[in-house]
Amino acid sequence: MASIENRLASLGLVLPAPVTPPPGLVLPFRFVRIQGTRAYVAGHGPQNPDGSLAAPLGKVGRELSVEEGYAAARLTALSVLGSLRRALGDLDRVRAWSRVFGMVNSAPGFNRQPAVINGFSDLILELWGAEAGAHARSAVGMAELPFDIPVEVEAEVEIAA
Repeated sequence: MASIENRLASLGLVLPAPVTPPPGLVLPFRFVRIQGTRAYVAGHGPQNPDGSLAAPLGKVGRELSVEEGYAAARLTALSVLGSLRRALGDLDRVRAWSRVFGMVNSAPGFNRQPAVINGFSDLILELWGAEAGAHARSAVGMAELPFDIPVEVEAEVEIAA
């Protein structure tokens, strides 16, 4: 079976550089915390390949369509994968996706958060397959997200030692 990074390359996808926080902002946490055979992934948002936050910004259902939110969630998956690769050294160490918590910066009345977070889940399933990529998931609406990002996702994965 091809490695995850080979699958990413075959899809023409690139993992972003580490996030570039706004000037003066200190991020006093780890993006990935490894404990035994688990990796806990902090909340990530959509990034450009250079590590900057990806546009468009704003609320889904107002500034962004469901399709734009889906694309932001897919970029967020790449952001998570970039952090996992930096922490693990190799994405093939991820044996299974356990849990995904998806947050959508939602306009009042917007209720299609699951369709947005599918952008994340669909890419994980495409890369890891129906068994290892299967995950428990929440997709919820939030009044605000940091820096006006449209999507934030945190996750938990099982890893090889």
